[in-house]
Amino acid sequence: MDSRKAPLDLIAAALRRERERSNLSLSEVAKRAGIAKSTLSQLESGAGNPNIETLWALAVALNVPFSRLVEPPPTAPRVIRAGEGPSIKSEQADFVGTLLATCPPGVRRDIYLMTVEVGSARKADPHLPGTVEHVVMISGRLRVGPTDSPVDLDVHDYASFAGDVPHAYEALASGTSFALIMEHR
Repeated sequence: MDSRKAPLDLIAAALRRERERSNLSLSEVAKRAGIAKSTLSQLESGAGNPNIETLWALAVALNVPFSRLVEPPPTAPRVIRAGEGPSIKSEQADFVGTLLATCPPGVRRDIYLMTVEVGSARKADPHLPGTVEHVVMISGRLRVGPTDSPVDLDVHDYASFAGDVPHAYEALASGTSFALIMEHR
């Protein structure tokens, strides 16, 4: 198994668990996420190849953090080596998100390592109400933030912005990477 891909069986089990926990039908979750019921059914059975946009839409529809759909059960100590961890690619851009840590019960934050290459921007739909995104630049240059007020960041710059509005990520230099902390309120 490629360790850079989120395992389909983990995603399938998480989707089923969260849908049942919310007491929602396949039809209702699919409608809320703007996807076909058959697509959701395939994902819950471990088939298909979900992209980051579909998984984000499902997380919002289920009112759960994205990480709850892709994070394996925790073990201690946890080390994620470079190039490892559950990674999901974007369909819109050369953009990859690797989940590094989820939040423990009672805390609502997730940490990701993101890589993006020059080309088209990765456009993100609003996340759960109250979500705040924190970006710490590691390499390259990035234009990020709400679609109506993005900012340009260089190595070691930090920015935070509302994640519950349409926003985007666009590499301005090759080899761009950053840490993304999703704060869910």
